[in-house]
Amino acid sequence: MFHAQTYKGTREENYALVIDQLKALISDEKNVVANLANASALLNYFLHDINWVGFYITEGNELVLGPFQGLPACVRIPFGKGVCGTAAAEKRTVRVADVHTFPGHIACDAASQSEIVVPMIKDGRVIGVLDIDSPIKNRFDEVDEQYLQQFVETLIQYVNI
Repeated sequence: MFHAQTYKGTREENYALVIDQLKALISDEKNVVANLANASALLNYFLHDINWVGFYITEGNELVLGPFQGLPACVRIPFGKGVCGTAAAEKRTVRVADVHTFPGHIACDAASQSEIVVPMIKDGRVIGVLDIDSPIKNRFDEVDEQYLQQFVETLIQYVNI
């Protein structure tokens, strides 16, 4: 069972706590939809100044919308298109301070100003991406990137996609 926490430590300590909470939420559950839904809800609760958090799952050479928190979103994104497709195609985290300067940005929510996308890589294959948008420019930094990558690494230990 999830217990709401007040995150009182440093950002690094708070991220470590969130990763521990993720493990507790998903370690005994095998259903991928349930685990991704809880993971997106956990990040939505934890992160401030965001307007969308969720997952896209690989299907062929494109990403298909998975569990998320936020406004309705684009359903399919080809590899190499937009921030999500670029992260998937290049197998690397993409952090964008101002989405309006990113060539080919796909605007699912007009309020989004910055974005971070972390690829989910299992056995050398991109199985999906974690996508987080913010209505504030330059919302995401190196600390977010480092710990969100750890979050995803923890998550992919428990999901079977």
